[in-house]
Amino acid sequence: MPRFTVHVRDEWLAVPCKDTTNTIQWLGQEALKRYTKNKPDNGGITDVKNTRFCARRCQGLGLLDADDTIEDVLEDNDFVELAIEGDSMSPHFIPCERGYLSLDGNSLTSTDLVNLGRGLYKIKLTPEAETKVVQARELVDTIVKENKVVYGITTGFGKFARTIIPVSKLKELQENLVRSHSAGVGNPLSPERTRMLLALRINVLAKGYSGISLETLNAMIKAFNASCLSFVPEKGTVGASGDLAPLSHLALGLMGEGKMWSPKSGWADAKYVLEAHGLKPISLKPKEGIALINGTQMITSLGAEAVERAQAIARQADIIAALTLEVLKGTTKAFDSESHRFCDRVQDAYTMRCCPQVHGIANDTIKFVQDIINTEINSATDNPMVFAERGETISGGNFHGEYPSKALDFLAIAVHELASISERRIERLCNPSLSELPPFLVSEGGLNSGFMIAHCTAAALVSENKVLCHPASVDSLSTSAATEDHVSMGGWAARKTLRVIEHVEQVLAIELLAACQGIEFLRPLCTTTPLEKVYDLVRSVVKPWIKDRFMSPDIEAVQLLLLEQKVWNVAKPYIDKYQSEYIPESRPVSPTAFSLEPPASPRKRVRHE
Repeated sequence: MPRFTVHVRDEWLAVPCKDTTNTIQWLGQEALKRYTKNKPDNGGITDVKNTRFCARRCQGLGLLDADDTIEDVLEDNDFVELAIEGDSMSPHFIPCERGYLSLDGNSLTSTDLVNLGRGLYKIKLTPEAETKVVQARELVDTIVKENKVVYGITTGFGKFARTIIPVSKLKELQENLVRSHSAGVGNPLSPERTRMLLALRINVLAKGYSGISLETLNAMIKAFNASCLSFVPEKGTVGASGDLAPLSHLALGLMGEGKMWSPKSGWADAKYVLEAHGLKPISLKPKEGIALINGTQMITSLGAEAVERAQAIARQADIIAALTLEVLKGTTKAFDSESHRFCDRVQDAYTMRCCPQVHGIANDTIKFVQDIINTEINSATDNPMVFAERGETISGGNFHGEYPSKALDFLAIAVHELASISERRIERLCNPSLSELPPFLVSEGGLNSGFMIAHCTAAALVSENKVLCHPASVDSLSTSAATEDHVSMGGWAARKTLRVIEHVEQVLAIELLAACQGIEFLRPLCTTTPLEKVYDLVRSVVKPWIKDRFMSPDIEAVQLLLLEQKVWNVAKPYIDKYQSEYIPESRPVSPTAFSLEPPASPRKRVRHE
């Protein structure tokens, strides 16, 4: 029976059709019936029969007339978008011109990769990369033609490396490899992370050491540019020989097997998603299966996201700490002795006084890890490697994920400290014996609990991080009949590091909320101009805490500000100006130095002067 997939308000609905002489009007009404069926309020649709809508075919984006018969305008397993009158078509379906990022296997950065994940660019190969890919493939074809014994090309894999495979079965060998290795479990990676994974694998193949054909690589690029993304479970890799299971699932979808997702289709059978975009499944040639799945791209792509988010939250942590320092009337003597001239505070608690040291090592670690990730992004991680210029293949260990795995364990430990010290500052803000502010930053304490449990949430997240910061890379379990007898466990290192960073973002969001609430009790005093701008930014999404209310949305709203780096964007122009005007080039800059006005400023401040 023909079946069609219809998109209605961010839901994908499978609609069977016994009679294709039915009209598009009938198809739309059937989809609406299914949409309203499980909605408590029927999705706001009171009369399906008289609901007006617009329909268009996802492939080609052509509008469909309601009176057209299905057999005349659609094909079996086609995808259709439905827009109810008053709604707008999904922006995913609106074609837009985006720039192209050229991949050569040598110059991609973690920032580029994250932007590719966000869909900001399409990709293409450089001419130099195309030439290298063609040359490497010619060597593989020669090996097959001459019937040479080469691992992964004319032999089995792992423990079966000594098993010679007949030429007539080399295609089946590669297909079986991908199918059998698609054994991951768990939730799929998000579209953004899958897009990063695919882009990074394409970048590695573009180096020209994998032996993949230009035809297959171009098919992968077309799939990326159409956002046809395979179902890739997040669990199942031990990080050597690379990320075999995740990359196999990635390849499986490109072969037209398993599940795929695209903005036009949602989740559906891979072959139908490819068809909806006018694409054909890839047909694997000798060596191409192992070329697609051998490497550290899941560890490294998730690591790229981790290091970019870590960098963003670390620099915003400096700003939030500065705001808390102001609210708690802390001294700046520890940062700059001249600015202490009018202050009667000798020293503060470590959580304020030692911010430069604690935050500083986090920043240094982020830079260290970013360098390793950027190197890994542009490294050939295949096995065997194909060296066209030397006319030989070499089986090595470039697929081992120890480098990114160990680095990401370091990253988790370092970035966690930003939350650890932040939670202690939240405690100082909420504790009246330490802050000189109302208990839990709310009026009518007792009737209102204020930030009491928000602080508990921060404490819970910090405690979880302590467990998550246990390194994954110190573990190893022998696999593949002791052929792969030392592995990196890098997939878990990357996944848990991202979770640690998410918790850090949430804890700092709570501190930022608390610091802004503290300012309410110190008015009409003002802090510095950049910190007042930060306060205004927070107040644009969260109102002051006058009495108890549902707090989770406030935390989420401020975390989103941090994710979008809006706190940094607000403060950065002032930081740049201060550093250029008041900090000599030879003098080290404290992470909190930007919060200080020039010493001669007569302005009233929150901090005592």
